[in-house]
Amino acid sequence: MATTLPVPIEFEMPEGWHAAPPDEVGAPGTAFIALHPRPDAGFTANITIDGEYRPDAATLPEIADGSVARLRETGASVELTDRREMGSAEVPGLIQKLAVSATVGGAPRDLVQTQVYLSLLDVTDPRERAVIRLVLTSTATQHRVVLGDFEDFVRTVRPGTGAAS
Repeated sequence: MATTLPVPIEFEMPEGWHAAPPDEVGAPGTAFIALHPRPDAGFTANITIDGEYRPDAATLPEIADGSVARLRETGASVELTDRREMGSAEVPGLIQKLAVSATVGGAPRDLVQTQVYLSLLDVTDPRERAVIRLVLTSTATQHRVVLGDFEDFVRTVRPGTGAAS
């Protein structure tokens, strides 16, 4: 079942990408999914957004480690190939890149995931924190083609004033 974000955000979708209902495209637990217009070898590159309140003391690397562990629980082989901090003191972030070998739609796939974690603190109570996760998933061969779109997309993400976009 599709979920909602803990805080509203706004963003601009990359040109040519189109939104799809998460439940209809097999992305339960996400609040938003955008699909690339040209599949590669039967796999459609996608950008997903999810998030949760995290008033605990977990660091962004610990939260990212949890994502890797959950992905491995699906039976996928996952290798962390890059991780670094990004953002600012007001909006700290983390980016990690994963090499994923998994069975998708009955076919074995070599995929790449680029995951961006943004920590949004409540301005009146910094102990209240939401973490938004933005994820690009593509085939290993298509990753370079779609990475620029994802980077452009990430630069447009900002706190929203209304319902999540």
